[in-house]
Amino acid sequence: EPEWFACGQSPLCIEVDRLVRSGVVVVVAAGNTGFGVQSTKARGNVAAGLPLSINDPGNAELAITVGSTHRDMPHTYGVSYFSSKGPTGDGRPKPDLLAPGEKILSCAAGSARTEAAADLKRAKFDYLEQSGTSMAAPHVSGVIAAFLSVRREFIGQPEKVKKLFVASATDLRRDRYFQGSGLVDLMRAIQSV
Repeated sequence: EPEWFACGQSPLCIEVDRLVRSGVVVVVAAGNTGFGVQSTKARGNVAAGLPLSINDPGNAELAITVGSTHRDMPHTYGVSYFSSKGPTGDGRPKPDLLAPGEKILSCAAGSARTEAAADLKRAKFDYLEQSGTSMAAPHVSGVIAAFLSVRREFIGQPEKVKKLFVASATDLRRDRYFQGSGLVDLMRAIQSV
């Protein structure tokens, strides 16, 4: 149970940090618990964005934690309402980066494929549209893989890779605990070294 540990100190977070120190870039989803209900005296229960909602292993200090933004218009819509928001419980800023995570068309697999096929009464179902930080994190993984294919001198240096991508992200002018450093930007990262 993550709540039994200080933020970033759960067994999963400790192993993620250890993996990064061994030379592996680790990209994780921030989680989809950034929106809920807040009880107020003036209006009763109201929908609200929730701080301190980063999920493990996103609390791991060395992981690149990814939040979600609108697929087509991130500058207009900013951070997805569901995307988990920082800071971590011990005050560190998270997420680190944002990537498109709303209405992403991807391969249908596993139980999601089976459920979608049953719902639509189709035997063959190859693609599925989904939203979540789990749709955003693969964008960042792909961007980093592309970067490492061009700038091979950074292979085995995950902390430098993280620092570079955080520094080259596009600021969406949202709260740092919502957007981290902003939208991942491959071209700016490549040009910065």
